[in-house]
Amino acid sequence: MSNRKVVRQRALVVEDDDVFRTQLCRALERRQWSVQQAAEGPEAIELAELSIPDLAIVDLRLPGMGGLEIVEGLRKISDATAIIVLTGYGSIATALSAVRLGADDFLTKPADADQIMAVYEKIESDMIPLQESVHEPTVATLGRVEWEHIQRVLGDCNGNISQAARLLGVHRRSLQRKLAKYPPRK
Repeated sequence: MSNRKVVRQRALVVEDDDVFRTQLCRALERRQWSVQQAAEGPEAIELAELSIPDLAIVDLRLPGMGGLEIVEGLRKISDATAIIVLTGYGSIATALSAVRLGADDFLTKPADADQIMAVYEKIESDMIPLQESVHEPTVATLGRVEWEHIQRVLGDCNGNISQAARLLGVHRRSLQRKLAKYPPRK
C-alpha cells in the first residue's frame, strides 16, 4: 500500500445560476478536480484567498460585484491562476475588458466542462516557455451573433418578449420563433 497523497487540481466556480454551477462543479469533480463554488464575488475572493485555485471559472454578470471585478481581485491574489470568463452576452469589447483585467480566456454560454477543459489545457500549454502552438482563430457565425444579441436585449428587458421585439424592430411572433430554436454553433 502506498501512503502517497494524490494532489488534485483546485477549481473555483463563480456562478449565480445554481443549476449551471452545480452541474459544472459535478463535471469537474468527475474529472478529479477539487472544486469550490461561490454565487457572488466577495465569497469567491474569500475562497481564493484561503486556497489559491489553479483554475477560476467566473460568470461575467453577477449581482453585486461583477465578473470583471472578480477577475481583477483573483489576479491580485495569484498570477498563476488560469481565469476563464463565461457569459451569455459575448462581445468583443467585454472580452477585451476581461483580458485587460487579467482573464486568460473568454467563453460564451452555454459552455460545457469539455470546452472549459480544452481552454484550460490551451492556457496551460501557452504558459510553458518556448512551446509553439498554432491556434486557429474562431469567428462566431452571423446566426450566433444574432442569437447572442437577442439574448442580451431580452435580458435587458427582464424577459419581456414584447418589449424586446419592439427594441429589436421585429414582430413578437418572429422573435418567439427565434427564441424557440437552439443557439447556433459558433
